[in-house]
Amino acid sequence: MRQGLPGCRWHSWMLLFYCNFQVHRAHSGSQAHPGFEVLASASHYWPLEHVDGIHELQDTTGDIVEGKVNKGIYLKEEKGVTLLYHGRYKTSCISNPAQCGPEGVTFSFFWKTYGEPSRPTPSAYGGQVISDGFKVCSSGGKGSVELYTRDNSMRWQASFSPPGPYWTHVLFTWKSKEGLKVYVNGTLSTSDPNGKVSHAYGEPNVNLVIGSEQDQTKRYENRAFDEFIVWERALTPDEITMYFMAAIGKHVALSSTPLSFLTTPAANTLVPTDAYHPIITNLTEERKNFQSPGIVLNYLQNVSLSLPNKSLSEETARNLAETFLKTMGEVLLLPSWTAVSQDNAVVLGLIETVDVVMNHISSNLHASEPHVSIMGSSSMAEFSVAKLLPDAMNSSHYRFPAQGRSYIEIPHEAFHSQAWTTIVGLFYHSMHHYLSNIPPDGTRIPEAANYKSCPLSAASSLISLEVTPPPTLSQNLSGSPLVTVHLRHKLSRRQYSEATNQSNHVFLYCAFLDFSSGEGVWSTQGCVLTEGNLGYSTCHCSHLTNFAILMQVVPLELTRGHQVALSSISYVGCSVSVLCLIITLVTFAMLSSVSTIRNQRYHIHANLSFAVLVAQVLLLISFHCQPGTVPCQVLAMLLHYFFLSAFAWMLVEGLHLYSMVIKVFGSEDSKHLYYYGIGWGFPLLICIISISSAMDSYGTTNNCWLSLQSGAIWAFVAPALLVIVVNISILIAVTRVISQISADNYKIHGDPSAFKLTAKAVAVLLPILGTAWVFGVLAVNNQALVFQYVFAVLNSLQGFFIFLFHCLLNSEVRAAFKHKTKVWTLTSSSSRHPNVKPFSSDVINGTQLGTASTKLSAWDKSSQSAHRVDLSPV
Repeated sequence: MRQGLPGCRWHSWMLLFYCNFQVHRAHSGSQAHPGFEVLASASHYWPLEHVDGIHELQDTTGDIVEGKVNKGIYLKEEKGVTLLYHGRYKTSCISNPAQCGPEGVTFSFFWKTYGEPSRPTPSAYGGQVISDGFKVCSSGGKGSVELYTRDNSMRWQASFSPPGPYWTHVLFTWKSKEGLKVYVNGTLSTSDPNGKVSHAYGEPNVNLVIGSEQDQTKRYENRAFDEFIVWERALTPDEITMYFMAAIGKHVALSSTPLSFLTTPAANTLVPTDAYHPIITNLTEERKNFQSPGIVLNYLQNVSLSLPNKSLSEETARNLAETFLKTMGEVLLLPSWTAVSQDNAVVLGLIETVDVVMNHISSNLHASEPHVSIMGSSSMAEFSVAKLLPDAMNSSHYRFPAQGRSYIEIPHEAFHSQAWTTIVGLFYHSMHHYLSNIPPDGTRIPEAANYKSCPLSAASSLISLEVTPPPTLSQNLSGSPLVTVHLRHKLSRRQYSEATNQSNHVFLYCAFLDFSSGEGVWSTQGCVLTEGNLGYSTCHCSHLTNFAILMQVVPLELTRGHQVALSSISYVGCSVSVLCLIITLVTFAMLSSVSTIRNQRYHIHANLSFAVLVAQVLLLISFHCQPGTVPCQVLAMLLHYFFLSAFAWMLVEGLHLYSMVIKVFGSEDSKHLYYYGIGWGFPLLICIISISSAMDSYGTTNNCWLSLQSGAIWAFVAPALLVIVVNISILIAVTRVISQISADNYKIHGDPSAFKLTAKAVAVLLPILGTAWVFGVLAVNNQALVFQYVFAVLNSLQGFFIFLFHCLLNSEVRAAFKHKTKVWTLTSSSSRHPNVKPFSSDVINGTQLGTASTKLSAWDKSSQSAHRVDLSPV
């Protein structure tokens, strides 16, 4: 067992030499394992210290270079560094993996946590294994392998879960065409097939170094090492599994599911006669010190595969199951678990670990009578383990759990075996919360793969039932007997909101976890959904395993033709509106010296026009921005502000109209600051709050707008709905007043055209009050397609309608323009005839001497106008 790092300062040098000799520490019975034939084909082998539970090669023959302590092959130095000599220098694969040729190279060793107080004197320990061509290190709860070829300055790097307090086998292979592969306890853990160019890689060394880091700025965990082996070829996955099984003393067929973690107990310890009590005690004590979920899960996985093959009494079996599940539940309560659980592989690994422990308990449960069962519950799951003879089953079916609205049911006729049958049931209480954002591409659900951008999530609790030997079930999903899975849905608030949104289509799948490939994959093969709704689902399946209902929410999309049509309407409408709003603002600016245009109503029109103009210009620009980029995010923020400002000025239009027609209060000067505060201040306040709390919700989805999924869209929708409701109320009130006046005129004068004033007023007020956005509220799905078209036309042409009704067809504006044209003409004439008497201010203002005022607006700052209804806005 040894240690090391790059660039170490050696205090002494070593005499190094080749030697071949025999080692007689391994159990003679283990040499028949085919895995030792794999070991015998190694090019370099350092058994290092004897570790109880790790089997070594008994006889070494051929060209294996083997080391033995105090024999010159490796030596532990005072600085905590061990040097392994591999016999050859620059021509070796170890110094330069590129020298291995197409056959590649393999490095293998056992590794575990070794605390400072427990280091045995002759052992090697440290946080790194280093060569000129590779480095393995463990730091900050993370293990990594780096391999370097100096000929082409390429580096391959892969990370894995570092070993815990139990011996862990780490093996990595490299081929120039396949790259780096890292195996942990016989199973492929991670890989880097391509690598990358790197011109700096430590100090060139020709020896293997195992030991502690000399650089005090880096803190590496203390680790113990054993059984360091080098093959100057890349082992196959079968060879890796065979050697791993031989080393830990297990004889398992290669066709079975590979183990994920080392199954031997800690070094230098013997399994006691009552083997399970220390394990239960250690689990109880260790969970008090849990901090990092990754390290804890690694520890628990090691424990799950280190359980001794000893008989279990009912009491011990119940204690072991409850203790292990309670310990697993403690992992879910760690502060950092939420972040770790975002990786679906971690969650599925946790489930697999629980399955391993429960299956071990069921297979080792001692049965003193024809039907033995244990049941229990923890914060994590409810469990049941039964061992029985089929004749002892006196019901028409087996159901787990026996009570509740979610269960799995197996008909009695499926049990045909006359041997002992073990049944393990697990009902997880909260695991479904961590089964979210499942990518469809990573599943075996063909229907879900059709919507790759829509992730799946668990809509029910996770339930598991394992029967050994398996029951005889029909492979025809329309036949019998079949397993019945009935699960009540447990939707989160977000899931329920998305599922009940009429703009979404909801798919429900009867899915199960398939671990046949060595990792958990969701699949629907052999299961069919027979009935259900948003509250529950019932499935029939031809097999048993872990089941859950997966939900996929797919937004309803318009056909390509409708998308093109709506986009074209928006482009053309916005472009026309932008042009019309520019003309409107220029017109208002030119006529600003005329008193009829200088009043507050036209100031409000100008501000509304400006807000809508900027918003629509930004909208046109946003169509060409890529979502997820910084420019798109900035545009989303600006769009949010200016569209809110447009709505705010629509509200000001409504309030001002109310004050003029319905209830006259205050002077224009007193309302001036209030209007500007509402029009520009409130939207700014809303945007600041929204951006500071949900900045990631801007421009990160399908367009440069607020995210629908995160709920940030309500920072726009809620104020907009408020404005629409208020303005509709004002419009109704104003319409009633105008209708009453029209009716009175009709009674007095008999003029039927008076009723046309009502229709005209509604048409004029709609664009500035924003009531056309009602169609946007109604345009929520494909069934409301007509509303989408109406909204697209009215909204994109809002600027055109403002120009049409409040500029082009406005009699005040036309009269003011004629007056201004006359003034320009007279001014031009006076400049040509300097003797002409200058204009009086009355002429400039449109009032001739000896005549009444020709002002067209009946609403001005005079006190007389403040006590009568003003219909000039309409």
